[in-house]
Amino acid sequence: MTTYVALLHSVVLGPGKRLAMADLKAMVAALDFGDVRSWVATGNLIFEGEDAPLPAIESRLEAAFRTRFGKHVDIILRTAQAWRRLAAQNPFPDGNSADIGIRVMRSPLSPDALSMLGRIATPGIALALADGDLWIDFGGKPSETKLLSHLTTKKLGIGTLRNANTVNALAAMLD
Repeated sequence: MTTYVALLHSVVLGPGKRLAMADLKAMVAALDFGDVRSWVATGNLIFEGEDAPLPAIESRLEAAFRTRFGKHVDIILRTAQAWRRLAAQNPFPDGNSADIGIRVMRSPLSPDALSMLGRIATPGIALALADGDLWIDFGGKPSETKLLSHLTTKKLGIGTLRNANTVNALAAMLD
């Protein structure tokens, strides 16, 4: 069995509709995955299943989500081993974890994307790539920077942003 970490991008179903984590966990369990657990109500899951290519599992999860909830949501998957490595690669370990984010990517970002974002970032924001994922030390509240509007699927490809607190909490759940 392999343990997986799944991150859903934008789990708001529509105006006034929110996704209950219990419903999401039930959907994953119905796909014959086991020991399904969630971390807070923002679309972070851990579960176990047979070893399979990540794109195949992502596709199964996305199709099930669309069928069950009527909306497409991008789902990014990592194995437990890859997630632990991701958490350990935080290039800003001394920063404020709430102000450090990582855009976990389905396909690795290129150094060109890092250069483009570096030209947009205001002073005080630090950027780094680790295995194609984008780490950002916002140097303050992420919501107070214009950089967020550039961290989109249209500009960077499929991915989702999590803060270092969430990254570390998920890593701890794997132990």
